[in-house]
Amino acid sequence: MGENPNVIHVPGSQRSYSRNKLLVVLLVPLMMSLMQVSSINTALTTIQQSLAASDAEIQWMISGYALTIGIILVPSGRLGDIFGRSGGFVTGLVIFAIASLLIGFSNDPIQLNLLRVLQGIGSGILSPQTTGLIQQYFQGHDRARAFSYFGLVVSASVAAGPVLSGGLIQLLGPEIGWRSSFILNFPIGLIGVILAFFWLPFGKERRTIGTHKDEIEAEYEAAEIAKGHHPVKRTAATKIDLDPFGMLLLSVAVLGIMLPFMMPGNPWIYTLVIAGAVLMVVWVIWEKHYKARGGFPMVDLSLFSITTFKYGIAIISVFFLGMTSIWAVFLIFLQNAMGATPFELGLFSVPNSVLAAFASLWAGKYAVEHGRAIQFWSLVLYLVGLLGMIGLTFLAAQGMNYWWYLLPTLLLGIGGGAMGAANQTQAMLDVPASSGGTAGGVLQTGQRMATAIGIALVTAVFFNARGVMAPDGSGAHWFFGIAIALSVISAIIFVDLLITFVFWRKGVREKAQ
Repeated sequence: MGENPNVIHVPGSQRSYSRNKLLVVLLVPLMMSLMQVSSINTALTTIQQSLAASDAEIQWMISGYALTIGIILVPSGRLGDIFGRSGGFVTGLVIFAIASLLIGFSNDPIQLNLLRVLQGIGSGILSPQTTGLIQQYFQGHDRARAFSYFGLVVSASVAAGPVLSGGLIQLLGPEIGWRSSFILNFPIGLIGVILAFFWLPFGKERRTIGTHKDEIEAEYEAAEIAKGHHPVKRTAATKIDLDPFGMLLLSVAVLGIMLPFMMPGNPWIYTLVIAGAVLMVVWVIWEKHYKARGGFPMVDLSLFSITTFKYGIAIISVFFLGMTSIWAVFLIFLQNAMGATPFELGLFSVPNSVLAAFASLWAGKYAVEHGRAIQFWSLVLYLVGLLGMIGLTFLAAQGMNYWWYLLPTLLLGIGGGAMGAANQTQAMLDVPASSGGTAGGVLQTGQRMATAIGIALVTAVFFNARGVMAPDGSGAHWFFGIAIALSVISAIIFVDLLITFVFWRKGVREKAQ
């Protein structure tokens, strides 16, 4: 009988590990960290009253967490690739859990915001290790299945976050409720750390990754591990090359690009975007130069010569540019124009997220062979859903019940869920296992930057369009604002649809040759 394909072996260890248990210990903490993006939205008003926070301090409670994650994703992925992804994951989880506990006992806004940054550091460290470990220990359809669960977790966190924090506030009262929504992460994180030491394979990537001469050795070892074999002992690497200047350049560049969109106000702050873009170009030049002189760059830019990765990051970044802003403006519209309560707002996204979860699992089964086509048709569904929402806006202005909006948002759920699983699989399909964490960090950084820009752009369009029509007591300005905002999002998704079509047809032509 052949060896159990669910079993993982690690070099230098006689222990065996379960791929299923590995997924559990990776995905539950990932869901916790993702929920912290959306759950705080329901609690913001309560936190502001509890801590007497200003509007600017409240804004930082949202932005500080997301901004920190965006800055450190790629460096964290790189460090995990070199020193060990399991160790990096546990480190991030410990930081995240402790920061969450301390947030629950915060007494002033500044303290809370500093701890949110620490929480973001923990999340930014653990997130790319999740992608890297899946890339390292899963192959083919098993990897696609793992990434479909990854997509399920993303979808579930969007729905569970607001419902959990809103439910705790309603059940335990405002003061204890919002604090509990953070403190709850600590015991779950503690259990995750304990299980990690039993269920995660703590391989020593640094023996083989970190110098050019050992890249081939790393690929050999990763391939043998994925097959469930014990690799033959290879020559250890004698030098670790971290490329610290490359890390610093990229981190500052991402900060410059993201910060103005997350903290709008003074028009001059947008000069940071230009500075960030310039630094991004400098970073690319530095990485090429660093590799040419014999160094091991933080991000080997040859990753972008991989067709699936190159198109994958472009497609998902443009998708996030439009997709993530929908709920930001739509929930404001529902509350102000349609009279929805905060609890109803939390429930509104649940059917969408449930269907997204099922669509993600379905897409994972076919993502290897048909991932390009799935991405295209997912965007078609998504665009139809958006156009349906625009159409219903005209009926809502005439008195239609807002729950009818659920119908087109279901299409958004199906399209978004299938897109996430197919894109993640296709983007990482040909990435070397030795660069799994770094590539995952690059992929997620593109998403974070697009999210920041998209939310700033669409919310600005929404409020400016609403302002064009002065309030007359009918609420028409809200309907006009959401219609224009959804139209801008539709245009972004249409552009993404064109990119996806080119990627799909390119694959068809390659198969025909």
